Amino acid sequence: MNRRINSNQQPEEFTRVRLPQKSASEILGTVESLLGANKLRVRCMDGVVRLTRIPGKMKKSTWIRERDVVIVVPWSFQNEKADVVWKYSGPQVNWLERKGFLKS
Repeated sequence: MNRRINSNQQPEEFTRVRLPQKSASEILGTVESLLGANKLRVRCMDGVVRLTRIPGKMKKSTWIRERDVVIVVPWSFQNEKADVVWKYSGPQVNWLERKGFLKS
């Protein structure tokens, strides 16, 4: 059932947004630059700039660009490197900013 959205209607707001889990040591971050070969430079909310990689499962289905907000999991043996596990969409980023999870 495809319906067109009239220009005067507001898009639906997300009711559920995935948040970083402290128990899994997940951290929010913003992509600073794309380095090629599935590597990114991400500035995390704890103030550390990490070299991250996009796992193959995520690489096939998700496009990541500069200034995207992502969830990363730092490596246990090397804190300055991490893996990307989630990418937020535009409305989800707006929700995170309104609720105070992202520092502007």
